[in-house]
Amino acid sequence: MRQLIPVFALAATLVFQSQTVAHAVDVVPEGNRNAEQPAIPGASVRRTKAGKTSFDAKYEKVRDLLASDGQLTSKIKATAAKYGIAPIHMVGAIVGEHTYNVDAYDRLQSYYVKAASYTGSFRFAYDGESVADFVARPEFAKCADKKGSYALWTCREGVWNRTFKGETVGGKSFPDNRFSAVFFQPFYAGQTFGLGQINPLTALTLTDDVARISGYDKLDENDAADVYQAIMDPDISLAYMAASIRRSIDAYRKIAGVDISKNPGLTSTLYNIGNPDARASAFAARRAAGEVTWPEENYYGWLINDKLAELQGLL
Repeated sequence: MRQLIPVFALAATLVFQSQTVAHAVDVVPEGNRNAEQPAIPGASVRRTKAGKTSFDAKYEKVRDLLASDGQLTSKIKATAAKYGIAPIHMVGAIVGEHTYNVDAYDRLQSYYVKAASYTGSFRFAYDGESVADFVARPEFAKCADKKGSYALWTCREGVWNRTFKGETVGGKSFPDNRFSAVFFQPFYAGQTFGLGQINPLTALTLTDDVARISGYDKLDENDAADVYQAIMDPDISLAYMAASIRRSIDAYRKIAGVDISKNPGLTSTLYNIGNPDARASAFAARRAAGEVTWPEENYYGWLINDKLAELQGLL
């Protein structure tokens, strides 16, 4: 994938950060709100058992990769700086994904080799209907005036959830599953790939941010191979990771009036579960009603906060 020269990288970063609302915010304290780790999903437990390994072993493997690969940690620091986030947030996301999702490779070069294998002719589609044709349906008309890839694909995902998920529309039945799982899995049941374990739909959602700040070419849903190349290439994958984390921090600041940037367990949680705007809105409503004080980490983010001193040491 060709990389454009990011001449205005610093200016773009400042513009990106300025999207938050300028008002006083409450800083979420460091650490976990839960004394014990929340329950780990059964799918993660089964996947780990099937690999004849353990969560502890997977954690140690990814920790050792980060500890031994100065090139990788340097890339993390440089990318984090472009997006105005602390590098520990990216470390947390990588560690969480490779502890609870897939095993880490032993060295960074293996990710480049794997990325080179994702070539060929394939497309994003469901039951013979391409995603491009699908989002051209009249139900998505309300999204047409959305500016930027983030607003556009967030709107489209919302339409999927409200109108198509588990429903029959125009005589065609659609699975009761995530938009990303139905239309963006041309290979197999796994939804995420590469160093950052990024979903193709997430990449499409964040492509404008990454193009503006890192200078990579914008992605298009009609070119599935290009999307996979982006999320499999470690360098580009790191940019998408940083953009995702930046979006989560900005969403909670703008929508809920809280600053989560000092709590890597929370940013890791949001990296894991996605939809930061909707989750920030839900948290803000519960906080206004006096039900909660701070957002809480899930099992994935809990681990990052619990191991924070060790993970900080890797940087």
